[in-house]
Amino acid sequence: MSAALEIRAVTRRFGKNTAVNGINLVIPQGQMVGIIGRSGAGKSTLLRMVNRLVNPSEGSILFGGVEVSRLAGSALRRWQRDCAMIFQQFNLVPRLDVLTNVLLGRLNHRSTTANLLGVFSREESIEAIAALERLDIAATALQPAGTLSGGQQQRVAIARALMQQPKVLLADEPIASLDPLNAKVVIDALRDINRREGITVITNLHTLDTARAYSDRIVGMAAGKVVFDGTPDELDGDAVRMVYGADSSDEISESITSTSIARSRIPASAAPLEPVFS
Repeated sequence: MSAALEIRAVTRRFGKNTAVNGINLVIPQGQMVGIIGRSGAGKSTLLRMVNRLVNPSEGSILFGGVEVSRLAGSALRRWQRDCAMIFQQFNLVPRLDVLTNVLLGRLNHRSTTANLLGVFSREESIEAIAALERLDIAATALQPAGTLSGGQQQRVAIARALMQQPKVLLADEPIASLDPLNAKVVIDALRDINRREGITVITNLHTLDTARAYSDRIVGMAAGKVVFDGTPDELDGDAVRMVYGADSSDEISESITSTSIARSRIPASAAPLEPVFS
């Protein structure tokens, strides 16, 4: 059975406002997709519908042939385990230590009794520490999560998502609130997960150069619709105008043609990426 994610004619309305309007996408297993667009284009709403934090007003969402937009109860919880979500503001429990925050990613794999007791197995703890080591943050395991920097907290959030053993990883503006160096560390980690585990990664991005450097495929949204869907090389000036509007085309086109390709090749210690839009 195909593990493709299929979004079929999906619309989401909030009162009289249409946030997402008739979107159709098929995302194969293992693809890394960057979604770009202005604030209010519908990017976050789209990801939240895939994870079922928000329900579609119309249309359907399928994964592996199963209509996840109709799931409820334990089946829905299993889907939200398989479809991990990383947020811009981390969504950690600040008073809990880092290791416990990571272990919370196992909740949907465990019985209700085990969760009520709050006891994790030795194997789960070892797996959590390994996830932190992979993200070069194991030294913070016993610190309260709220004492970490923004970049460190986002890495903890990624480690927690890995504990879910997901099939799809959604990231909603995961680097928007980070400084350039930490942003690179986080997006590098997401790319590594995509490549090593073959996990489908879909991330909303606020910079064109990052989208071009890290994505296999770029989806551009404007006014709730998909106006571009192609490879980074296909994201030319005309495509950018469709996504961001003609009033910003000169600045953006210059960034695409002269800046982003060069920066995608610089080492981590070199000059960081500069945002085009926040």
